Amino acid sequence: MPDTNGAPNSNPKPNPNKQERPPLLKKSKIIADNTLAGQLFPAVRRVSSTSPSSSESHTTSATNDANFGFGDRDYVYPSFLGPHTTRNRVNVKSTSKSQRNKHDLPARSESMPSNLSCEAKVESKMKPKPKLKAEKDLNALSIQVSSSASSALSGSSSANFSNARRPSAHRYSWILLLLKFLCTLSVSHTLYLRNEVSKLQEENISLRRACSHVDLASAGIMELEEVNSLVYFGNADSRTVALYMVVFILVIPFALYKYLDYLPRIIDLLKRKYTIKEEVPLMKRIAYVVDVCFSVYPYAKLLALLFSTLFLIGYGGLALYAVGDGSFIEAIWLSWSFVADSGNHADMVGAGPRIVSVLISSGGMLIFAMMLGLVSDAISEKVDSLRKGKSEVIESNHILVLGWSDKLGSLLKQLAIANKSIGGGVVVVLAERDKEEMEMDIAKLEFDFMGTSVICRSGSPLILADLKKVSVSKARAIIVLASDENADQSDARALRVVLSLTGVREGLRGHVVVEMSDLDNEPLVKLVGGELIETVVAHDIWEDILGFENAEFYIKRWPQLDGVPFEDVLVSFPEAIPCGVKVAAYGGKIIINPDDRYVLKEGDEVLVIAEDDDTYVPGLLPEVNKGLFPRITDPPKYPERILFCGWRRDIDDMIMVLEALLAPGSELWMFNEVPENDREKKLTDGGLDISGLENIKLVHHVGNAVIRRHLEGLPLETFDSILILADESVEDSIVHSDSRSLATLLLIRDIQSKRLPNKDSRSVPLRHSVFSQSSWIREMQQASDRSIIISEILDSRTRNLVSVSRISDYVLSNELVSMALAMVAEDKQINRVLEELFAEEGNELCIKPAEFYLYDQEEVCFYDIMRRGRQRREIVIGYRIAAAERAVINPAGKSKQRKWSLDDVFVVISSGD
Repeated sequence: MPDTNGAPNSNPKPNPNKQERPPLLKKSKIIADNTLAGQLFPAVRRVSSTSPSSSESHTTSATNDANFGFGDRDYVYPSFLGPHTTRNRVNVKSTSKSQRNKHDLPARSESMPSNLSCEAKVESKMKPKPKLKAEKDLNALSIQVSSSASSALSGSSSANFSNARRPSAHRYSWILLLLKFLCTLSVSHTLYLRNEVSKLQEENISLRRACSHVDLASAGIMELEEVNSLVYFGNADSRTVALYMVVFILVIPFALYKYLDYLPRIIDLLKRKYTIKEEVPLMKRIAYVVDVCFSVYPYAKLLALLFSTLFLIGYGGLALYAVGDGSFIEAIWLSWSFVADSGNHADMVGAGPRIVSVLISSGGMLIFAMMLGLVSDAISEKVDSLRKGKSEVIESNHILVLGWSDKLGSLLKQLAIANKSIGGGVVVVLAERDKEEMEMDIAKLEFDFMGTSVICRSGSPLILADLKKVSVSKARAIIVLASDENADQSDARALRVVLSLTGVREGLRGHVVVEMSDLDNEPLVKLVGGELIETVVAHDIWEDILGFENAEFYIKRWPQLDGVPFEDVLVSFPEAIPCGVKVAAYGGKIIINPDDRYVLKEGDEVLVIAEDDDTYVPGLLPEVNKGLFPRITDPPKYPERILFCGWRRDIDDMIMVLEALLAPGSELWMFNEVPENDREKKLTDGGLDISGLENIKLVHHVGNAVIRRHLEGLPLETFDSILILADESVEDSIVHSDSRSLATLLLIRDIQSKRLPNKDSRSVPLRHSVFSQSSWIREMQQASDRSIIISEILDSRTRNLVSVSRISDYVLSNELVSMALAMVAEDKQINRVLEELFAEEGNELCIKPAEFYLYDQEEVCFYDIMRRGRQRREIVIGYRIAAAERAVINPAGKSKQRKWSLDDVFVVISSGD
């Protein structure tokens, strides 16, 4: 009889026909197979359809079969018990059909309770049941797990021992790392198998306890469908694979971070290649590729964020599927909800799902922070590009200014005045400066632009992309400013800008006005640019024509004047003064100061000086009385003595102009800090033939114009004219240059006032002349009556300091250049007028005394003076009253009678004959 645990007697008789059974598990109990409490263990049971077999395996150990309570049924155990364990069947003997009818039990389904037959009667005599085949498999599996773990440990120790004996451990370190990884994987797999064995043992005990309460008759009715069991096992296997994948993906980054640099060496060893040269580590190369992608591709950051989000959702869903009991699709949706809203993980149940959900929510917060950073960077980058002037200008029919110089303020002022009649325009400035700095400098001008908008953009005029950014092909005029470099470098840069403009694929709609620093470089720029280029030589412009206020040159066609001689055209405009004719028969050539008998023909246009292009129209011919006037010829020229203080780059051109204007025997004194030998070399390099000068004699003196002791060595009281130049060799800032010019002016005037005889100053006590500002200014004004001093001023703000005391005249060279550039930008035909007026030969602008046209206190109108001027082949365009500070050009009320004084002067355009 078996004992209470269901084991056989201590001294059983051996049975030769019976196969020896392995011992039972240590903690297992043998229970009756009369109760099955539901699906406690996922075993598949097959019910034999035939009568019980008479094989030896079914008839052996009947007593033990009775004790275990199993019938002719087989239970299939899971296949994940190990790699060498298959699905084995345990045969359980079923009750006969008569016994089943005896109990009158229906066929039982899965939904029925598992202990319906707990009170059923069992057979009085039960044979001892043999040990289940699953227990044999469990014992074999335990032996296999132990042997696998011991072999893995012994293999790793032997591998370590063999690696230690190798002479070159560093060279074969990858083998050691691979063995360590395999050993770690084997140990983890062994521990997992041991855990699974323990679980199976506990489930086996639970199954036997349940089977002991199940009636043999009702036990045959219970059956699990094979499809459901296979689905369950498939789910169990997929979750295990998912868990392995999660752990593997989690370990990969750490392994790659530590051992990625060894991958090229492993590949070389596998290919049996041995390279001695030092290579860049793979980690650095990957980092470099990532850096290049983020720098080159604009959407790389956005794609990286998208990939990170998808990876987190997929990886989190896989982890939730491994630790949860839902489907994979449901796990993916939960992962997305955790990423989108970090508060959704609060409803999770269980330690594993909670840990995974917290990690996914943390990753979602990180993804959200990265997205905010990218959006913030994109907005900041866009705002910075707008602030730095990198956006495109969508304009047409605008004026484009290329470059930045001190003349820009005056240029913008003149352009604003020119656009006032049309309600303002658009001026675009492209320079290699920050947009904020340019806008700040323009705001400091404190000038009313009268509706004109100034748009600044940062870029280089030498780059076609920057030129297209400011709509260069749609501009009606392009102005190229000279840089603050020396003349050769500035003109070379202007030449490169012209080449860039000619390379615009869309072509240029307007003309190009180029400011040249040296007259010798003008033909080269015109050769490159062709007919579109108009050059303005900065330092060959005079103030007399460009210093007009409310007076500019305009050319327009008037059909009603066809057939009218120029003598009558001259007095046909009440609000303008005709100066010339653009002859259509000569290909549009402009003739300044034409003959009175020239009759306008069809297509001819009239050149006038007017306030604006829409302020003048021809009217009726006024009644003009020439009358009698003095026939005085121009006085002969006398030798003069002129002093130049300072040095200019184009001083050789100035000497050539004086050579053509001065009388023979004149002297030109040059006082600056440039050594005499260097002066002659620079003048010769500029094209001046010193030995060929006939009217001028050069006198050289070396000294500093702001040191009084050096100036006192010069005969300042003997000079007819003194010109203070903005010394380019000393100062590079316009403020410092103007300060130097003012200091030189005051020193010269003070020395002259003390050397020249002054009756008024003698009568004034010494202390009053020293401490009285009015007496000091009066002495300098008296000295200015005997000697003319002209100061070159670069900054227009310095003009008030010079003109307030009337101790000197001045020339605003930068403002003159700006005026000329603005005039040519508005109408490129005006450049032909300026070229002729400023040339050494031909018509010129000059000032003539009143005695050439009238008697003292004679009362005539301005039209009468214009008629008298035509007798001298001159066009009178303005006048200056003796007591006035500035000349009046194109005066209003030309037919009004007034008295004139011989101290007055007239501004005329003379033929120069």
